[in-house]
Amino acid sequence: MSTSAAVPTALIVHAHPEPHSFSTAQMAAATQSLGEAGYRVDVLDLYADGWAPVLAREEFAPVEGPFKPQAEQMRAVEEGTLDAAVKAHLDRLLAADLLVLSFPMWWFSLPAVLKGWVDRVFVMGGVFGGDHGLFKDAALAGKRAMLLFTTGGPGESFRPGGAFGPMDDFLFHIHRGMLEFVGFQVLDPVITYGPARMTDQERAAALDAVRESVARVAADAGTPVG
Repeated sequence: MSTSAAVPTALIVHAHPEPHSFSTAQMAAATQSLGEAGYRVDVLDLYADGWAPVLAREEFAPVEGPFKPQAEQMRAVEEGTLDAAVKAHLDRLLAADLLVLSFPMWWFSLPAVLKGWVDRVFVMGGVFGGDHGLFKDAALAGKRAMLLFTTGGPGESFRPGGAFGPMDDFLFHIHRGMLEFVGFQVLDPVITYGPARMTDQERAAALDAVRESVARVAADAGTPVG
């Protein structure tokens, strides 16, 4: 956790199109738990905010020749011409001690809007590359990140020998390829398996479990993955 600020900050980036979904309730539970633990919680609700997920040529200064997104990100950082929305989200990312990605697992990965947030906000030259390296030399080294998500299938399906296979296999590209790549210490994910199949009482208990898990994250450094 950063020691530069008296009050730690958690940035929750939430990606679910339904405000009354269990995923959104889970995000609210995590927000409450972090707040009670003394965090200042900053929430980015990508669907509610109408976040544009496509990394496109149009957000950069005109270029001649082939469009190379990472090269243009680097140039925009150097020249101070990053898209205003991207710059605002990047500043919030850099200010946070803890990043929480909140989402429903779709097709064994992130929803497109959240992957697009990573595409646009994990800016080359801003969080890696340029004056920053990769992994432990990247800009977000010393900060923590975790996944908070739901699944459609039951927990037994995501175990070795289960119908889908080990959950860690599906999370590797996020944990290693996105979060650790830009320097984060990755914590154990908080997962609710198959909430659509639960009773109301089971969902209430699942939200309590989320609060308890997030409270533990707030209290200590968590357990690194991998």
